[in-house]
Amino acid sequence: MTSLQTILESAGVRKFITAVILFNAVILCLETSDMAMAKVGLLIGFLDRICLAIFVVELVLKLLVYRLRFFRDGWNIFDFVIVAVSLVPAAQSLSVLRILRILRVVSVAPRLRRVVEGFITALPGMASVFLLMGIIFYIGSVISTQLFSTDFPKWFGSLAQSAYSLFQIMTLESWSMGIVRPVMEVYPYAWAFFVPFIMVTTFAVVNLLVGLIVNSMQDAHSEEADQKTDTYRDEVLARLKAIEERMAQD
Repeated sequence: MTSLQTILESAGVRKFITAVILFNAVILCLETSDMAMAKVGLLIGFLDRICLAIFVVELVLKLLVYRLRFFRDGWNIFDFVIVAVSLVPAAQSLSVLRILRILRVVSVAPRLRRVVEGFITALPGMASVFLLMGIIFYIGSVISTQLFSTDFPKWFGSLAQSAYSLFQIMTLESWSMGIVRPVMEVYPYAWAFFVPFIMVTTFAVVNLLVGLIVNSMQDAHSEEADQKTDTYRDEVLARLKAIEERMAQD
């Protein structure tokens, strides 16, 4: 098992699996082309099944080597679920989810890994910001529904419609000429509601989210740099100790 584990963890095997994942992504892309399927559909399906077989063999070998430790790694669980869904006959429409395995390239790309680590670290803080955003949207939806539902039922006829319209306004997509100015033709002072809403959501809360993510990425980068520094320091100390021992022996 030790030799098999060494092989599975080797750089060559990791590169091979990464290449298969990328190749499978191309195959799945070709499956969306009617022209490609009409010409070489059988070959595409055959190659797709080969890729799936490789994924299954990889998971089986990892389960034999790591046993229960296999499920302690989040990426292993992710791979297991994706492959399991792909093997269920009744869920062929969900088999394309295995293209998500391309996310595994994150583990071999330090810069991408740093981005993901920063994003995950920022999730607790983001949850608080999303809660704040939800409260603001709820208050804004209630106010806009009560004020504008009579004359603009398409945009503000219900809480759901108002929330969606406010989300469009927050993204600044056709917010002025598409929604706000038509409303202001009937309600001239509607700007007193929409402008503060945009200031709070678009320019304050959204930028707060960006700031949290950036800070988390910087922390992850600093932690990685500290780890490299500690490793280098330990290596230097070990070498100095070895030199001192040799000098003492001489």
